[in-house]
Amino acid sequence: MTTETTAPSRYAHQLITRVRAADAARPWLWDGALTLGWTTAALVDAAGGWRNVARDPSLPAALVVALSLALSLPLYARRRRPTTVLAVMAGAAFVSEASGAFLQAAFLQVFPLFHIALSRPPRRLLWAFALLAAPLLTGALRFDGDAWDLHVVPALWAYLIVALIGITVRSRRDHTAGLVDRARRLEVERDQEVRLAAAAERARIAREMHDIIGHNLSVITGLADGGRYAAARNPERAAQALDAIGTTSRQALDELRRLLGVLSAPDDDTPAAARAPQPTLEDLEPLLEGVRKAGLPVTAELPSPLPSLPPGAQLTVYRVVQESLTNTLKHAGPGARATVRVATAPDAVRVTVTDTGTPSAAPGQGQGLTGMRERAALYDGTLDSGPLPHGGGWQVRLRIPTTTAPAPAPAPAPEESHP
Repeated sequence: MTTETTAPSRYAHQLITRVRAADAARPWLWDGALTLGWTTAALVDAAGGWRNVARDPSLPAALVVALSLALSLPLYARRRRPTTVLAVMAGAAFVSEASGAFLQAAFLQVFPLFHIALSRPPRRLLWAFALLAAPLLTGALRFDGDAWDLHVVPALWAYLIVALIGITVRSRRDHTAGLVDRARRLEVERDQEVRLAAAAERARIAREMHDIIGHNLSVITGLADGGRYAAARNPERAAQALDAIGTTSRQALDELRRLLGVLSAPDDDTPAAARAPQPTLEDLEPLLEGVRKAGLPVTAELPSPLPSLPPGAQLTVYRVVQESLTNTLKHAGPGARATVRVATAPDAVRVTVTDTGTPSAAPGQGQGLTGMRERAALYDGTLDSGPLPHGGGWQVRLRIPTTTAPAPAPAPAPEESHP
């Protein structure tokens, strides 16, 4: 039963859709066909049928034909200029009513009235009803006397119903247009969110790759330089340097595999490398030991026990210390020393990394400081960096609240690097 009842409505909907498509493609064809059809009907009525309702059947046929054409031919422009068309037709209707012809073609005024309600401001309807009522009242008062309402009221009700239909169609059309516009805007917003999410993910991956590769390559470079000098004098120290290079390289490869595994694996098939724990505050000592092996003397002042922070905040502290020491290795020059201090307070953890080297003349072009600031901002933290006031050396200061949740990723900041 459901199929039988829905099939006619589906066919009707398809037919209406095709008619609307044809009308939109060739509006002149539809307007011409409608005008021709009603003009033919009006002329047929002018051939003699008009006398059945006329109050004065003796009117000349030429006048009746002229009025019939004036009430039908303007329909061709009803959509473009409905108010003008209604004014022309109302003039012809006034002559028809005043002369006693009472032509039925006057009801064709419903077409421009419908388009006024459909596409013009609502106040135009008041003028439209004034134009429609004037001929009706003129004919009714002149020929019908006390029964004038029988001629005026039904016609005005018919016009009112047509106007309400036009208002309903207009409201429906505006509602549909609003839904289409909303869907379009939602689609645009969705695409923007996807692009922003992709940009944020690219920035996060670039930050992780920079921290992993930059630090480990700096350590490996320092170990290789030291091993080259020690090879001639102390082969045992050179072998130790090679062992440290191998250990550092394997650690870098493990971290890269973990990061790339997260990118390549589906959401429901996370590899074991991706589930491996990220560096925490417990890993600061191994980090410092690796930097010492690379040739940079590092003094650490770590509290015991280590402060309690969320895993992400601990990773932020680890990466900031790692990047700061990497910058020292690359830019501070020979003979530099570094100090790492981690202090706890009731509301925050403060990390200070200071080096005593001589800043290089040419600043680096990396994104280390930018990445550190972005990491700190994710956990409502702040990061300051700059040269020491007494000259020589560089200092990085990080503050991370002890109770915090990850914040939305900030917009990428302008590039800045360690001098």
